[in-house]
Amino acid sequence: MSSPPETNAPKRDRNVEFAIALMVIAVLILPAIDAIAKVLSATIPAGQVAWARFIFQVAFLAPFVLSAYRRTPATNLGIQALRGVLIATTTVLIFAAVKVMPIADVIAIFFVEPLIVTLLSAIFLGERIGWRRVLAAVVGFAGALIVVRPSYDLFGPTSILPLGAALCFAIYIVLTRRLAQHQEPVVMQFNSGLSGLVFMSAALVIGHAFEIPVLEPVWPTTWEWGLLALSGAIATAGHLMIAMAFRHVEAGVLAPFQYLEIIGATAYGLWLFGDFPDSVTWIGITIIVGSGLYIFHRERVRGRGG
Repeated sequence: MSSPPETNAPKRDRNVEFAIALMVIAVLILPAIDAIAKVLSATIPAGQVAWARFIFQVAFLAPFVLSAYRRTPATNLGIQALRGVLIATTTVLIFAAVKVMPIADVIAIFFVEPLIVTLLSAIFLGERIGWRRVLAAVVGFAGALIVVRPSYDLFGPTSILPLGAALCFAIYIVLTRRLAQHQEPVVMQFNSGLSGLVFMSAALVIGHAFEIPVLEPVWPTTWEWGLLALSGAIATAGHLMIAMAFRHVEAGVLAPFQYLEIIGATAYGLWLFGDFPDSVTWIGITIIVGSGLYIFHRERVRGRGG
């Protein structure tokens, strides 16, 4: 008769592979939101792009949320609402940072986020991260720095914006892991989308009243509405996949794979704006992919009891 560890090992192995696949797909498609925001930035303020993302997220998930509620009633509504506020704040901070800093510097600072996730998951979720995961996260961060090659004045006062975004998104990820273990992903994303919509609606009202450029809404054209809807659809699908991934695997395992977002951003930059990476960039991308593959390999070995 097989022992429990041997019986459960193949199941864990499949769960890890499935979760990693979802995470990789999510981080490769999510940079399309930034590409759309860049296309719209000349005419649509950053706050309104974030607002539209949530209104379409709520609209897309509304037909499915009632049946999901019947399967698992919503719990921890305060935490779910906080997730919406955190992701909304992250989005606005990133868009605001790009307006006042070089985008390479913004990305470089933001990619302290997987390291923060690794640390917070150990402190607040009690996850055993191990030196290999920490090393892989550090190596992935080094690869990210090679790709973006930030300037020497990287840590000036304006770094508060992307650093704040990194902290907000790291907390969002940790809360996602906590909720995903006992809450339907559709319910999680609908509730966070609803709270994000309320938060950004209030922000736009304030922005209009005080004429704050980043929060002062305008009326989009039909084409712009289409791009905003596409942004909402990508955000909904990507964050659903992230929530599903965290149902199966610890946050510390998945955190290094967030560095793969640079690959998605590079691909969209090449496709839409003709930005072709140079040889140094490809070195950094290779390091990032290697760190993710190492974690994938280690988890497969661990799943088999190795």
